Order: sequence, then C-alpha cells, then structure tokens
Amino acid sequence: MNRIQKLFNLEGKVAVLTGASKGIGESMARGLVEFGAKVVVSSRKQAAVDEVAASFRADGYDAMGIECHVASAEQREQLVAKTLEAYGRIDILINNAGTNPYYGPVEKMSVEVYQKTLDINLTSALALSNLVHPHMKAQGGGSIIHISSIEGLHASSYFTAYNVSKAGLLMLTKNQASEWGKDNIRVNAICPGFVKTKLSSMLWQDEKTYQKAIRNIPLGRMAEPDEMAGLAVWLASDASSYCTGASIVNDGGILLAPLM
Repeated sequence: MNRIQKLFNLEGKVAVLTGASKGIGESMARGLVEFGAKVVVSSRKQAAVDEVAASFRADGYDAMGIECHVASAEQREQLVAKTLEAYGRIDILINNAGTNPYYGPVEKMSVEVYQKTLDINLTSALALSNLVHPHMKAQGGGSIIHISSIEGLHASSYFTAYNVSKAGLLMLTKNQASEWGKDNIRVNAICPGFVKTKLSSMLWQDEKTYQKAIRNIPLGRMAEPDEMAGLAVWLASDASSYCTGASIVNDGGILLAPLM
C-alpha cells in the first residue's frame, strides 16, 4: 500500500453509525467497511440493521447490527456497551439518525414536536459523543462525525425544528472539537444538500416537484446517498488527521444560488 493510500486505511478501526439501515447512513457504513473498518450498524429496528450487516458480511466484511432508538438513554448506553463487548474499542462515531416530523409554519408547531426533533437530531448526538469520549480518550483518539445539513446553514420556510437541530449540530461540532482536541479526538460535520433518501422523498418522487427542487442546483440534480460516503471515509481516516471543527458542505452548489 502506498504512502498516501495508507492514510485512508481503516483496518483495526471500529465504527458505530446511527440511522444506518438505509440512505446516507447505509452508504457511509458501506464506505467504512470497504476501507477496512469493523462496522456497527444501528437504527430503530433490529431486523433492518441485521439485514444491512448481513449484506456486508456476505461480501467478506466484519459488521454487526445493534438496535438503538437514539432518543432513548438506555438504548444509547446499550449501543456503546454492546459495541465494546464485541470489539473492545470505538474509533469512529457517526451521528446520522434524524427526523423531520413537522412541515408547517413556526407559529403552529407544537413544543412537543419541536422537542422530539431536537431529541433525535441533536441531543442524541451530544449524548452518544459523551458516552464514547472516555473510551476514545483512553485509547489515544478517535473521530466523531455529525451529519448536519445545509438546512442548518440557511433559513427555509416550514422546517424550523429541523433547521434549528441541524444548526445546533454545527455549534456542537465546534465546541467538542475545541475541548477534545487535546485528547486527539477530532469532531467534524457533513452538511449534505438534497439527497435521494426516504426523508426527502416528497422532493423527488414526483417529477414536477423534483424539477422545482433542483432548479437552483448548479449540478442540476439531487445527490445519491453514495456521494456522501467518500467524505465520511476521509473524516474517519488518518487522511483527515489535521481536520477538526469543520463543517463540510456537499450540496451540488445549491448554496451558491443566491449569489449567481
């Protein structure tokens, strides 16, 4: 293996990903396992994560599935404990689980829906990071990746709770990076644009809606989930060993639209 190529090698590393049974999460898990990591696929349903992990193992990779509803403190603790029991370490944590249960005007959004969105999208990322921090510190370092969104970087009508939660992830990234750098724990965020996933299905299943959604994207299309995997591999590996506190946009250029 060549000098620079070796930096992307994840052999001997253990990665935990939430929301990894489909979409961006599954693609990132696939990327990490193909570069040599042992991967723990996590999501709300055991059957779903077992299916993904089994597909990885069928291709010769080391993977297991652990059910975890990230809003549950007990299940978060079990996710970390079961991973350590199976693999003995955690080198990479990707907080990808997310939800957007409300689409509508801010004045009609209930506090309960707002809190549910923050609990899943933001609070769980803080809590899981805190759970893995002492283990990463003891082993000499690690990489934490939060999956935010371009919706955390600009305002958009009817997405208030989602936008606030994703903006919170960006500041959480900066604070954790600032405090944990001394422990050689790097914390970064990925901000996808429009990606063809179940969460965004209302934007792409109908052709007229899809054309409207992509009209301001310079690349002229939505992303496929696999187009997020390369960033995850880079941020998880030693190829990004000097990168921390960054929020990396991967949006096909849509944030350029107001300037064009």
